[in-house]
Amino acid sequence: MFTVNQECREHGKPLFYIDLAQSLRNLLGEERDPIANMANMASLLYFSLPSINWSGFYIYDGQELVLGPFHGKPACVRIQMGKGVCGTSAFKRETLMIENVHEFPGHIACDADSKSEIVIPLIKDDIIIGVLDIDSPIYARFDEDDKHGLQQLIEILQFATDFTLPVQTK
Repeated sequence: MFTVNQECREHGKPLFYIDLAQSLRNLLGEERDPIANMANMASLLYFSLPSINWSGFYIYDGQELVLGPFHGKPACVRIQMGKGVCGTSAFKRETLMIENVHEFPGHIACDADSKSEIVIPLIKDDIIIGVLDIDSPIYARFDEDDKHGLQQLIEILQFATDFTLPVQTK
């Protein structure tokens, strides 16, 4: 019901992400709960995106990122702001596409099979909520089409969800 059709997979990523965005809208429906919506989005991505081995969220609690809803192997529970790919993305408030995680300074290896990663920050009212983290067992798995498509999915999630903003600390 919420899977991306084969035609979209065969005709390129932009069409794939348009279809995936509609699937996400349908899946979220009228639900506003952040945990429920992040859990369903993590699952949708895990089962729809080819060649990934982890999809999930880290939620900012005002001091550090804490593991949220995900699919894949067990993961690191807490990540300091500015540390690893997730902490760096959250600290810089920018999407990071890492072709080879083993070359990223301070990479936090939760799964030795992961070779590339994309992390997209969730920001509401100029306050960091957390990050979407997706790992792949293939080097250079993510490209600009993935970045653009996933950023649009984050916008859908943010619009559809009542996030509680964390207390910001400096």
